[in-house]
Amino acid sequence: MPRSALNTRTIFAGLLLVAVAAACVALGFWQLDRAAERRRIAQNIEQGRSASTLNLNARVLEPQLIKNWTPAQVEGTWRDDLSVLLDNRNLEGRPGLWLATPLALADGRAVLVLRGWFARPLGAQPAPFIATSSEMQVIQGELVQRVPKLFELWSSNKASRLTFAKSPTDSRSVTPSTASHGIAISVDTPQATTSLDSRTTTSSKLETGTLPRVQNLSLAELSEQSGLNLLPVVLMQTSRANDGLIRVWPEPSVDADKNLGYATQWFGFAAICLFALLVFAWRLKRRP
Repeated sequence: MPRSALNTRTIFAGLLLVAVAAACVALGFWQLDRAAERRRIAQNIEQGRSASTLNLNARVLEPQLIKNWTPAQVEGTWRDDLSVLLDNRNLEGRPGLWLATPLALADGRAVLVLRGWFARPLGAQPAPFIATSSEMQVIQGELVQRVPKLFELWSSNKASRLTFAKSPTDSRSVTPSTASHGIAISVDTPQATTSLDSRTTTSSKLETGTLPRVQNLSLAELSEQSGLNLLPVVLMQTSRANDGLIRVWPEPSVDADKNLGYATQWFGFAAICLFALLVFAWRLKRRP
């Protein structure tokens, strides 16, 4: 083989090893950054949950107190007529929906409450009815700055699908006979909350089949469509109610050890490439 061709292949092979080693090192440092990010998230969750319970009925809410995972309490009445279903919210592999309802405060403001999860009706199964009440409610939960968002490929080009009637009518039914037109949710799992709050009655049911269903929901959009003066936070309900909804909310992954393991693998691959490069160079040096 001509020496010029040999030199070209040698240079190409050496450059390839260097490029692969550099890429592996870069991926290793990226995994280290991901591990650090997950540690920060875990720290933020711990700090938020260790904070004092925030009263959302307070007239002035200090912005520095409104942080994700902060425990909070609010008193108000449900605006069931402005409820929204959030689609594609799976729980343990089961397809389902979240029920989101504004809670009206006495001073005219409102806060959006994620009330819980229920399984998506399949096939010809009718839409469920959710037990609700028009009486004053005391709701406890954890704060998030926005409704957890799912990826939408069409979100930037598609108009909002969230609409409410101009003269909304209450979609609740106050007679027991409504049970014959739908199904009442009954979840026989440990996550379901079944005890009755002292301020909650079960004299009415919210028909989920009449509610708007969207994949993502922003507070600005809900405020514009409903006319409500919403607080700039979302409350994920954790307090119990006899509505059959499951209140198990998603949390970001904080497993930093997994990223450290990946980083070690990438650095190992880079070391192998560099070792191969040294062996390759040593053999070239010994070649006559």
